[in-house]
Amino acid sequence: MDPLRLIPELPKVDLHVHLDGCIKPATLLRLASRQGMPIPAASEEELLQYVQVREDCASLTEYLTKFDFVLPYLQTSEALEQVAYEVVEQAAEQRIRYIEVRFAPQLHRSAGLTASQTIYHVVQGLRRGEADFGVKARAIAICMRHHTVSANLEVVEAAARYIGHGLVAVDLAGDESAYPAALFREVFESARSCGISITIHAGEASGAENIEEAVLRLGAERIGHGVRLREDDSILHLVRERQIPLELCPTSNIQTKAVDGWEAYPIRQYYDQGVKFTVNTDNPGVSGTNITKEYQVIAQKFGFTLGEISRMILNGVEASFLEPNEKQALKRDFESVLHRLGVYGSPQPPLN
Repeated sequence: MDPLRLIPELPKVDLHVHLDGCIKPATLLRLASRQGMPIPAASEEELLQYVQVREDCASLTEYLTKFDFVLPYLQTSEALEQVAYEVVEQAAEQRIRYIEVRFAPQLHRSAGLTASQTIYHVVQGLRRGEADFGVKARAIAICMRHHTVSANLEVVEAAARYIGHGLVAVDLAGDESAYPAALFREVFESARSCGISITIHAGEASGAENIEEAVLRLGAERIGHGVRLREDDSILHLVRERQIPLELCPTSNIQTKAVDGWEAYPIRQYYDQGVKFTVNTDNPGVSGTNITKEYQVIAQKFGFTLGEISRMILNGVEASFLEPNEKQALKRDFESVLHRLGVYGSPQPPLN
């Protein structure tokens, strides 16, 4: 059997996926109709140009315009629950067994929802999906770099109410170059005082110094993207020694120009240097990808074996924000399946 053909059968996790980057065109059309909102397309095919980037995406700025288009339709409890539910449905189709779905509560409030209510409805959608599709699903609340400290503290306060009840962490996202991580020490000090786990977008659109700040000052337990970590050997050493997992999103990182093409993508370098990382989708709807494609592309372009890919998958289990007992149960489940498939526990030949 061609080893690449086995990748779809592997159990998987996705720890870095944005709710508003997952919406299906058909769902967007239905939401627009139900909400009585205009939409500049009559079919799913016509809508793709507004919600999905092309292969020649020129920049992160162009990439982010897709979110500006989608967000107005994601302001109601019904919309949030439906899209969260469908994220889990789509995960099940890719044999994902655990997913962490992140979203920014303050971006979904124009119709009157509170930050706490947005979290509630996303969690409800994830729970329905978990019950129907057998995929364990949790939420991550995002603080936005361009928001005020008070707005972000409100997110942390709301998130604290849902820890242990469907939400597992808080995040920081947005324009990294204009709003460096050091500006958010107060916000994440509050999160730590509440016992909330932390992941930070860093080292994507700006340099490795933001990763250092996120780890040493903000309390980041994981780093979103981190592709620019290699720019500073001392910070790379810090991340490797502390075993801080990077949440790599290969296709998205190429499309947003976080790196200059596949030949410059550092995933093989990180693997060989012992930097811990996970492989994720970021925004499947915007990027036109899924977790199976992500593993297939890195196998093809960087020669990763199925044995190495199984290690990455287990990295994802270990890096998850699940409770220790849940994490151990999930790890045993994954190891059992990987052993049965014959891709864990023994060396594998390179993929051609």
